Amino acid sequence: MSEQSAASTLASATTSPLSTNHRLSDKTLVIFDWDGTLMDSIGLIVESMHIAGEAHGFQTTDKEVKDIIGLSLMNGIDILYPEADTSQKLAIQQSYADHYVANSHSTPLFAPTKNMLQTLQAQGKKLAVATGKKRKGLDRVLDASKSHDYFVMTRCADEAGSKPDPQMLIDILDNTQQQVSDAVFIGDSVYDIQMATQLGMTSIAVNYGTASSAELAAQQPTYQVDTPAALAEILCG
Repeated sequence: MSEQSAASTLASATTSPLSTNHRLSDKTLVIFDWDGTLMDSIGLIVESMHIAGEAHGFQTTDKEVKDIIGLSLMNGIDILYPEADTSQKLAIQQSYADHYVANSHSTPLFAPTKNMLQTLQAQGKKLAVATGKKRKGLDRVLDASKSHDYFVMTRCADEAGSKPDPQMLIDILDNTQQQVSDAVFIGDSVYDIQMATQLGMTSIAVNYGTASSAELAAQQPTYQVDTPAALAEILCG
């Protein structure tokens, strides 16, 4: 399948204000979001936030929780529970972390992910992660999924700011000595696409995570795919 046919929606590179070179086969650096992009963890995130909020007297909806995934945890809590005071927000954060960690064994990588990462490595691509997770949380899931060795660098929200601030992408580019035109960023939230767009970086939106296809399309990603298998095919060629 070609890059164009693998995408359910393809933003026109000829009319886009971004870099004119969006050929994925030319990219030497592939940067992934984590939750909802590589790991099937959205359900647990939503469940954990409901349990944490309700434990401290607050309620929210599935859609509202999904809309903050991709931000740092505290930024998300600020948006979901603006009426909570600082001590309550910290308590919600701890309750969320307790439930998520206790149940994180139920969040596998999407089925095609390891083969995709292995293929990209074999092609000589540098792989990286830019995530809204804290460092401690990312290291835990990298350990659990035995994925550390795939990535030359990972960057977290507590190290470089919450998405859509592009600092974590800038840090990865600097560390790997790559240019924006060398890289593609893949994510499932509007914040992911906004972050890449700020740098003029080629982006792939995946429709199987937090945001709807329409919400992602409104951000004008360079490519948009429906499934993890379609992502693997468009990246690996």
